[in-house]
Amino acid sequence: MLPRMQRLIVTLDGPAGSGKSTVARRLAARLGLDFLDTGAMYRGLTAQALARGIDVQKEGPLLVELVRHVEVRFDWAADPPRLLVDGKDLTDRLRDRDVTDAVSAVSAEPAVRDVLVESQRRIGREHPGLVTEGRDQGSVVFPDAELKFYLDASSQVRAKRRAGQLRELGKPFDLESIRQSIVARDHADSTRKFGPLICPDDADKIDTSPMTLDEVVEYIEAKVRPHLDAPAEESPR
Repeated sequence: MLPRMQRLIVTLDGPAGSGKSTVARRLAARLGLDFLDTGAMYRGLTAQALARGIDVQKEGPLLVELVRHVEVRFDWAADPPRLLVDGKDLTDRLRDRDVTDAVSAVSAEPAVRDVLVESQRRIGREHPGLVTEGRDQGSVVFPDAELKFYLDASSQVRAKRRAGQLRELGKPFDLESIRQSIVARDHADSTRKFGPLICPDDADKIDTSPMTLDEVVEYIEAKVRPHLDAPAEESPR
């Protein structure tokens, strides 16, 4: 358990399908920390934009207007937290194919990133014991985070993992289409001008291809737990 008044932010960054969300959720549960899925925030806005008929590729001004007036928040009473957009639970919509295909365009919009980055930093202030995952958590949102990790894996491995998620949700999928979508998403995320996907210089980079998700969680837990057990005034950086 995190000592009172001690701050501990753990960031997990990496490309689509690298296991960030599952690892971060399991890690947070094992360490007694809160879990922030920032990708869900971008996906929630994307789903809302699609529901309103906004072409996210061409109608940037309408997208910006949406993000400035819509409320995106989590229900922290749920485990894992559920995503609410204007009070509507969109959690089960987030992995749908149309959302997945459109989210890169939404996340590349600077005004969208500005709003969500500030929202994520506010969550970090309100939840000082936090495991947060995304693509820019250690590089942009929490550059002074106490512990940073970068998860990666081959596109084929990541496609199989994403297919497994869709299978569990009862959603249809085509493995090769998922792999191609992941490769395209990697390119879009790593080449965008604002908040690109990069591995922070001070992050522990982990190739998860040969590892089970439990092995990844155990590896990171072993790195984080000493920071939890240290007295607040002596917590290592």
